[in-house]
Amino acid sequence: MKNYLPIFFCLVLFLNSCGKNQSANSILVSFSGNANESAVDGRLLLMLSTNDEKEPRFQIGTGLDAQLIFGMDVSGMQPGEEIIFDDSVFGFPYPSLNEVPPGEYNVQALLHTYETFNLSTGHTVKLPMDNGEGQQWNRSPGNLYSEPFKITIKENGVQNLHISMDKVIPPIEEPVDTEWIKHIKIKSEKLSEFWGRDMYLGAHVLLPKGFEEHREAKYPLMIFHGHFPNDFGGFRTIPPDPDTKPEYSARFNVEGYNIIQQQEAYDFYKRWNEPDFPRFLIIEIQHPTPYYDDSYAVNSASQGPYGDAITHELIPHIEKEFRGIGEGWSRFLYGGSTGGWEALAVQVKYPEEYNGCFAACPDPIDFRAYCLTDIYEDENAYYYKSDHKEVEVPAHRDYLGHIQSTVRENNHLELVLGTKSRSGQQWDIWEATYSPQGEDGYPERLWDKMTGEINPEVAKYWQDNFDLRHILERDWDKLGENLKGKIHIYCGDMDNYYLNNAVYLMEDFLENTTDPYYEGEVLYGDRAEHCWNGDPELPNHITRMRYNTMYVPKIMQRIEKSAPEGADLTSWRYK
Repeated sequence: MKNYLPIFFCLVLFLNSCGKNQSANSILVSFSGNANESAVDGRLLLMLSTNDEKEPRFQIGTGLDAQLIFGMDVSGMQPGEEIIFDDSVFGFPYPSLNEVPPGEYNVQALLHTYETFNLSTGHTVKLPMDNGEGQQWNRSPGNLYSEPFKITIKENGVQNLHISMDKVIPPIEEPVDTEWIKHIKIKSEKLSEFWGRDMYLGAHVLLPKGFEEHREAKYPLMIFHGHFPNDFGGFRTIPPDPDTKPEYSARFNVEGYNIIQQQEAYDFYKRWNEPDFPRFLIIEIQHPTPYYDDSYAVNSASQGPYGDAITHELIPHIEKEFRGIGEGWSRFLYGGSTGGWEALAVQVKYPEEYNGCFAACPDPIDFRAYCLTDIYEDENAYYYKSDHKEVEVPAHRDYLGHIQSTVRENNHLELVLGTKSRSGQQWDIWEATYSPQGEDGYPERLWDKMTGEINPEVAKYWQDNFDLRHILERDWDKLGENLKGKIHIYCGDMDNYYLNNAVYLMEDFLENTTDPYYEGEVLYGDRAEHCWNGDPELPNHITRMRYNTMYVPKIMQRIEKSAPEGADLTSWRYK
């Protein structure tokens, strides 16, 4: 008897696919003149969610709780003009509306608005300007959006649904100066020239105890690098509010984490005032770009001279304004993740301007381990090489190795949020920072965003300009003497983003081949996830709030060992 099962299954698949292809979705999105009276450029986003807890715009991600989003570029979109989302518009996690399962959804639209920049390179580009929020498309002031409402998607899709964006995200209030924390903003001449418009850098400055009373004192400067800070974080002059309702942290699996944060911030305030604590200036920098919530603090082809602007414009201004010592031996860098990469990169790029970096869980510092991709040897970033299988490259794990998203998924969501590296997300900012500028003025792609195919010419540019391990190995004969004792790297060996792999490669170079010997340290946290920063005793959810105190003993040792003859080691050591 013949086996007709294969034929039957093929017929079922064919009929199912025919059914899906028969759906002809059309969702029409417009904005009202009350929201904006002029034509707008930007990225138009359509979101669908099965979760009623919050607006769809606050539920977009690549984790297991991911909700649906579709996006397209719009140019000169007029008030009242209807833009059609149909089955051809790319989305995530479903690539097309015709693949969205039938059911009830909350629907919402948002227009992430772009401005036009006439760059000094001669290119004209359209990008989202930061508006004080730190490049968050779902919170950026001036963006247009609609209130969510429920719809039902049937087997044949949804036709002629109209959504009007009649809301505008309001401006963000500037933080207010206090006795301890001051806020500054300066126009950067270097950045303004590059971008063809006024561009600003800002900082939140934590003043030491006795700043006003000890007018004779000049202070060392500690630079806490990281993502866009709304204000100086983790500093609280009063005990935790007894009426605070405890909140659970899913990330750390800790109950009442908000109260723990308040207590840590208050403990830092008390430590800051203790007689034996050295008197420093600490700053957190605001340097968002039209590509991300911060610039990565280095010069780059598509973002401009942020490294020079921060080191040669902002830092000297702060030191002059707040009585910093103003010499390289008195400046120190630290941070985690993005801030960890920045701390190490700035130290490498400006070896004499800073006297030590403490880089925790840094973004990839050796592109042979660009997370789980070797950009020089691998042909594809999304799939492992195989003749007969298709296995996706993971992007995120927990401390037991459970995988929650892949590199392809992360990049496809970014492609929905913005073309031409404009998503404001992680993989795109790496391109915006590390890539050469393309003929159209936007960063060149390291790999094809749809397929993951790697461009070896772009990879070579990355290697020569931003692969920190490669640069150190290539230039150690010039850099080594200036970097001795300045490099300190910390990472959990179960980092969620596999960042420990690049640290292993960096450690191998630093420990085994540097001549002169680098005289620093590289440490790992056992089963520690992302954000581990060097404390073997306490968990991540505590130590991540102690950057401003945990490296102080090592900084003091470094000052005592390296300060030049005649350096001021006393005026800032008052009780």
